[in-house]
Amino acid sequence: MNAILLIAHAPLANAFRQCALHVFPDCESTVAAIDVQPNLSPEETLATARIALEQLGRLPQVTGVLVLTDMFGATPSNVAQKLVDGVRSRLITGVNLPMLLRTVSYRHEPLEALVSRAVVGGTQGVMQVAVTAPQNQPRRSNDQDHYDHQQ
Repeated sequence: MNAILLIAHAPLANAFRQCALHVFPDCESTVAAIDVQPNLSPEETLATARIALEQLGRLPQVTGVLVLTDMFGATPSNVAQKLVDGVRSRLITGVNLPMLLRTVSYRHEPLEALVSRAVVGGTQGVMQVAVTAPQNQPRRSNDQDHYDHQQ
């Protein structure tokens, strides 16, 4: 089984972790989060991330760690790039909730397959949603209810 390490600008990493625990309460020990604080240096964040990665790697059921960060080029991603080895740990930037839930759902698969599932899940989770009037009826100007409904 693979573990997941979220590294993102505060408070995003822990918020994502809480969402994952809401859907998959059994993933508590294998999903960790590091919120990058604006007042800490990248070196301090890297030290914290190394400890988290080591702790996840020591779990008996863990064979690899997938590190997810919020945005390429920012501190969380830069820290994570120094952290992963490309063999027992991999890095994906641009995490979103569909990506995370897909990752948690398939964390038992080999790390390489998990990376593919995560990227596909994140990509498929981004879409434009059409906003239409109720039951696809044109809106009348005298309607009291001005709420849009999504399909």
